[in-house]
Amino acid sequence: EEMTKVLHTKLSVKTTAHVEVIDITEMIRNWIRSEGFSDGVLTISSLHTTAGVTINEGESRLMEDIGTHLSKLVPKGAGYQHDMVDNNAHAHIAATLIGSSATLSMVSKSLDLGTWQRVLFVEFDGPRSRTIRCSFVGV
Repeated sequence: EEMTKVLHTKLSVKTTAHVEVIDITEMIRNWIRSEGFSDGVLTISSLHTTAGVTINEGESRLMEDIGTHLSKLVPKGAGYQHDMVDNNAHAHIAATLIGSSATLSMVSKSLDLGTWQRVLFVEFDGPRSRTIRCSFVGV
């Protein structure tokens, strides 16, 4: 009988633009391989309030579209109250729309993603050094 594992790690991402979508799927798969996970549940979380994590297609033009259209939906400098404090309310609101985490199943040593699904980190207040928390529960 295999013992249940609970493991956590922090992964680092350096963003290079104010708004940017980065495919972090392979970074996560590398961690999974290095730990020898087989079956369980993996949660990937942004440890920031102006960046998020989502699951979507990793096609470069779509990733650009996501950033572009969220920026239009929540434009910078649109009279937000929080801008009187930090001038980044747009980034907080956009990150709220994306969400801060994604949870995936691990099945037979593989992330249970659909054909076109990828894990995407979405920056709204870059460029910055960012931290992603990965938490695994399983065997």
